[in-house]
Amino acid sequence: MPNAKILHTIMDKAQMAKTIKRIASEIVENDNGEFSLVIVGLKTRGEFIARRIYNEIKNAGLSDVEFGVLDATLFRDDFRSNLKVPNFSVNDMPFSVDDKKVVVVDDVIFTGRSVNAAINAIMDIGRPKIIKFAAIIDRGHRELPLAPDFIGEVIKTLPTQEIRVKLSEVDKEDAVYLVEKI
Repeated sequence: MPNAKILHTIMDKAQMAKTIKRIASEIVENDNGEFSLVIVGLKTRGEFIARRIYNEIKNAGLSDVEFGVLDATLFRDDFRSNLKVPNFSVNDMPFSVDDKKVVVVDDVIFTGRSVNAAINAIMDIGRPKIIKFAAIIDRGHRELPLAPDFIGEVIKTLPTQEIRVKLSEVDKEDAVYLVEKI
């Protein structure tokens, strides 16, 4: 792994699949059917995790569920403080979020800025009844008062450490690593 030393493998392929299945089950159990369910993945890795969760939910028999992809880069509160021009892409949400239960999915929650940006982006698109949040890893160090409703694992990290989520769709492997920046 360039510029990082692997300290620990948090999840391998089997553990990640089990975690995604568990999160999907928790979402289904938490769904009382009052509102239509929407699963929204945050670019980039959250998109693929959300797709897997969506497929698990569909396999569990919940048919009234939609899937979308959101790039909330332009809604980040630290967007203007970065000197480089960010990469961002077009959202893929061909449905209304009005009066729906939206579950935003990302790989890791750290400061809370990405999920805050996602909430702002979703509210700019429409008016959902409920917004929930799912993450594979919660690594702490929150700067905003946000917490996931559905969590794979909580891993306490040092400021010099990072969580690297690898997905077969992007990285040719499924794993989660605790790494030290070098």
